[in-house]
Amino acid sequence: MNSYETVFILTPVLSDDQAKEAVQKFEGEMKSFGAKIKHSENWGLRKLAYPIQKKSTGFYFLVEFEADGTVVADYELMMKRDERVLRFLTVKMDTDHLAYSEKRRAKSGATA
Repeated sequence: MNSYETVFILTPVLSDDQAKEAVQKFEGEMKSFGAKIKHSENWGLRKLAYPIQKKSTGFYFLVEFEADGTVVADYELMMKRDERVLRFLTVKMDTDHLAYSEKRRAKSGATA
């Protein structure tokens, strides 16, 4: 199993509760695909670098997980089909990336 990290932006039209519900849905779908979620973070409502679908802000979320490559393809297809998602990016984490992520979490005091 490989380690991956996904950062996605949800539309700002959603309330905080609706955004959290959407993230829980995505995490539940990932688990049903066979992925193991290691860590997730809510970065909150932030300004976008450029407008996307005429929106200048969005809810940012980070999810780190372990899965097979086929799971990532299914997960990305689900993200593409969801109209609440403005943008997403999934990256395969190498050993340096994993070490940096662990160090960043330890420094901020975040837990999984």
